[in-house]
Amino acid sequence: MQFDLKATLSHIDLPSAEWIGLREVYEINTTRYVRDRKPQTNGRSQSHGVMIEVLADGQFGYASTNHLDLENIQITAQKAYQQAKTAAQWGLHRFSTAQRPKAIGQYFSPFLKPADALTPKEINDLLIEICDTLKVSDKIVKTSAYAVITEVESKFISSNGSDIYQKFLTISTDYAATAQEGAVIQRRGDNGQLARCNQVGLEVFDRESILERAKVIGEQVVELLTAPECPTDTTSLVLAPDQMLLQIHESIGHPLEIDRILGDERNYAGGSFVKLEDFGKMQYGSSLMNVSFDPTMDGEFASYGFDDAGIPATKEYLIKDGKLLRGLGSSESQLRSGLDGVANSRATSWNRPAIDRMANINLESGEHSFKEMIADVERGVYMESNRSWSIDDYRNKFQFGCEYAKLIENGELTKTVRNPNYRGITNQFWNSLSKIGDRHTVEAYGSPFCGKGEPNQVIRVGHASPVCLFENIEVFGGAI
Repeated sequence: MQFDLKATLSHIDLPSAEWIGLREVYEINTTRYVRDRKPQTNGRSQSHGVMIEVLADGQFGYASTNHLDLENIQITAQKAYQQAKTAAQWGLHRFSTAQRPKAIGQYFSPFLKPADALTPKEINDLLIEICDTLKVSDKIVKTSAYAVITEVESKFISSNGSDIYQKFLTISTDYAATAQEGAVIQRRGDNGQLARCNQVGLEVFDRESILERAKVIGEQVVELLTAPECPTDTTSLVLAPDQMLLQIHESIGHPLEIDRILGDERNYAGGSFVKLEDFGKMQYGSSLMNVSFDPTMDGEFASYGFDDAGIPATKEYLIKDGKLLRGLGSSESQLRSGLDGVANSRATSWNRPAIDRMANINLESGEHSFKEMIADVERGVYMESNRSWSIDDYRNKFQFGCEYAKLIENGELTKTVRNPNYRGITNQFWNSLSKIGDRHTVEAYGSPFCGKGEPNQVIRVGHASPVCLFENIEVFGGAI
């Protein structure tokens, strides 16, 4: 980034502003998609601009521009200032520089191979080979291989001395096969649609390991064609980490966002069954449940050193021994609610103000190996990889479907079943958590498509989890 942000800040003329912050973001996004061996997308886009944030009369105002010259920066800063002054006439809470403390530092995504370590041809050739490997049978009617490489540079400076530089390299992939036999159609992916997301370099495109996974995906989707429907029962449920991704995201992450609890998101993304007075009191889940907000986890998809308000990232427990302790609230939401929050003020790009967002929400590991957990189940279902989801506006009642499942009978995995689903109510579900896998069962996944806010913001999130066992859960198949 060649734009001199510090010099630009020194030229902004707003004498009565209490504080000014500039957040510059430069992003390069490369998408490569191959379907049935044929390249469909080879796209590359870039975006570069500045968000200007001004504190005046106790309120924040925002305005952004991608015209990076002094004249347009001053015009944009004046717009943010006027917005803050206007908001002050109806402000319910007064903010100060305490919500934007001085911070200095850097953050860099960990990686071994940079974004240009492979040529476009080399990546496309690998995606074509993945499609070939996925097609283990003529019953497979569609194969696809998808890769998104995103490079982001972010700089944040402020009038009270903040100076932060962060550089991210993220890669999301999805390799999938769809099979059909008569009226039965099944899809199997690589741990769910675009769930393999990390801050990582091009070392992730390891040909041997990817092709091994692709072969298993192809074999499993053919296996599902003749598998019986998942039975309807109230029984033990074991969820793999790639399904825990969705479970954590929907029934912990979203309901603990403080702006949602305060009502800010009610007309768009919904509210929450959690109330302000529940923090410190509610038994959210069983005593085995320990959930952390951790943007410091090395290589996880939504790791960072500072949020977009310049607050240093730290690991904090949201839930400890099953008890709800802390919400997902930025510095403003903490002041408004009187609750402890986290460094989660995040924006999707330079043209959006930062709002309360989850980042890495992780379930801490337990004591049991996968083999031990299965051995303790007399009758149940083991499910992998999210396929569908439905949850109410308060993140309370939910119904989720998975791609692949096996019955558990007398302590052993037995028959494969198709169209596995389960349903529950958030608080009851987490209180039914009876065993948590050890650190060897932990896997980290993520999503690049968490949507929230008006105007909409789509942002990356990460979730790490061990295998988990829940008791007395309603499961069912897809038979009509």
